[in-house]
Amino acid sequence: MGTNEIELIGQLKKQYDLSTDEGILSLYQYLQTADIQFTSREGMAFDDEVYERAMDAKKRGSQVGNAKTDAKMIRAVKKEKQPKQAKKKVVVYTKGEYRARKLMILALSVVMCICFGYFAVYCYGAYQKSLETASLNRLKNNDKINDMYGETKVEELDEQGQTVVYTVLDQYKSLYNSNKNLIGWLKIDDTIIDYPVMQTEDNEFYLNHNTEQQPDKNGTLFMDAACSITKPSTNYIIYGHNMRSGRMFGSLSKYKDASFCESHPVIQFDTIYESARYQVMYAFESRIYNEDEVVFKYYQFIDAASAKEFDSYMDEMKQLSLYDTGVTASFGDQLLTLSTCDYGEEDGRFVVVAKRID
Repeated sequence: MGTNEIELIGQLKKQYDLSTDEGILSLYQYLQTADIQFTSREGMAFDDEVYERAMDAKKRGSQVGNAKTDAKMIRAVKKEKQPKQAKKKVVVYTKGEYRARKLMILALSVVMCICFGYFAVYCYGAYQKSLETASLNRLKNNDKINDMYGETKVEELDEQGQTVVYTVLDQYKSLYNSNKNLIGWLKIDDTIIDYPVMQTEDNEFYLNHNTEQQPDKNGTLFMDAACSITKPSTNYIIYGHNMRSGRMFGSLSKYKDASFCESHPVIQFDTIYESARYQVMYAFESRIYNEDEVVFKYYQFIDAASAKEFDSYMDEMKQLSLYDTGVTASFGDQLLTLSTCDYGEEDGRFVVVAKRID
């Protein structure tokens, strides 16, 4: 209410003439109508005094037959007969309580502003990411700009130390010449996944940087540093954040539904040197394990040295898979693994594994 009970009592005494029966009955009626309930010792004493004096005034009013006083008394008696539990409590705060209440409201307001600010920044980041991706797609599909770079070749040493020359596909020439960390492009129909894939020796870098190597909490899709697209490793592992905005691998979890996999069995993954399609085999939930835990760790499956080792990995993933696609792979097949966070457990991951079909 803003004032303590002593101040309220003083105001009421000024407002009502307590030297007259009419004033006493008017105050009594006001206290009943306003549903004021005093909690302090002074307040309860004042409330009792008004009640006793009002009852005396009613008796006097009935004796003199004053119609005006009788009408007010009857209304007051009706109010008096109402059940006490039906009264609404009006809390009267002390100055200390009032200050504490104001501080609490202020603190809650600050928290709300911070939450709103974080939400606004999050939405703005998602919007900026969509603009960045759209810009990269335009560059990829702009033949005129790509033609400006002519034939783009990359030289690397093979396992025997001989120089091998690779030719970058036309659609990736401008992107590759802008950022040599580009190694491919991933696309899944009917999802937002249509992104470039990067690779560096530091697997942490693209967790929080964009394709222009600027800080970005959305990160960028990136291939595990242990994989190779020129000396093709058995398994390409690509990581991406599971953003709540749906960006990056936010829609990969659609593959938890077997019906989605049935209608979207093929994933397009191009390296900068060749285009390829992959058919989904397994979709499963896993997590990051401690180094000393003896358990299947999908993220350590990069190369299989033998058919036996390859088949062992396939059996592990088949057992984990949420459903049976009927698709199998043999030693020598090229695999693609997509990995993102899964919030069902601590350090949880959701994984989709596919094999190259062309």
